[in-house]
Amino acid sequence: MNKNFCGKVKKFSTLLNSADFILIGAGAGLSTAAGFEYSGSNFDKYFSDFKSKYGFNDMYSGGFYQFKTEEEKWAYWSRYVYVNRYKSKANPLYKKLYDLVKDKNYFVITTNVDHQFQLAGFDKNRLFYTQGDYGLLQCSVPCHRKTYDNEEIILKMLKSQNFISDDLAIKNNKEWNTEIASSLIPICPKCGEKMEMNLRADDSFVQDDGWYIHAKHYQDFVEKANGKKLLLIEIGVGYNTPSIIKYPFEIMTYQNPQANLVRINKDHAIASKEILKQTTLFSENLSDILDALKF
Repeated sequence: MNKNFCGKVKKFSTLLNSADFILIGAGAGLSTAAGFEYSGSNFDKYFSDFKSKYGFNDMYSGGFYQFKTEEEKWAYWSRYVYVNRYKSKANPLYKKLYDLVKDKNYFVITTNVDHQFQLAGFDKNRLFYTQGDYGLLQCSVPCHRKTYDNEEIILKMLKSQNFISDDLAIKNNKEWNTEIASSLIPICPKCGEKMEMNLRADDSFVQDDGWYIHAKHYQDFVEKANGKKLLLIEIGVGYNTPSIIKYPFEIMTYQNPQANLVRINKDHAIASKEILKQTTLFSENLSDILDALKF
């Protein structure tokens, strides 16, 4: 380890041990650092038939494709949700992050929707998923503000495509259907309109009772930390939705002389001059940082 990195790690460790409140803000960069891939071999394993038929080369692009039928759309999305929500186990990097704060007074706000924080052991009452969850459905209108767990229907959709088990995925994917049975298309139980994924894309995104409960938990934590020794840890947050984590974290740091910000960002390890003295910047790999903190 070089001297500059060692110095930053030592400061980070000191801030962790002295903070009364620890607020983690996580963006898509954390998923990237954890090794989650939306293209490459993982995409080819589960979506080679969609790739050949429609021409897109990664899961993310496929999520915006305008399929001609609901049967095609849900064949795609059922695989997408399975790969990124139900097939996934607790990621080692998320576990390392949990071990870092599990005995401390922490809270997490994230724009990620893959459920990894809970899989790693984080207390669900200390989590605020602002942008939805791959595991939830909602009315497309929406006619009411409620979300629905989708695991059962997703697995039925996979079975209708001749998906047998993950072990046989590579062998059998050429025989999969790119449509589900029409009877499995999710319909709103209230109004009969189509259901959609509970992912924030526009004003139709449903913020259900659970969303508001966790938003309140987050706000309560922020209020209690105001003026106290607060450590804000921002990980992999870009500029797609900076008003959710990045800008609020900077404001909290600026307004609280006892606050410190640790910004971990491979591409944007920068800070404004107003909070530079309160900020520690890392462009190094998150795994290396967490490993170094153990010493």
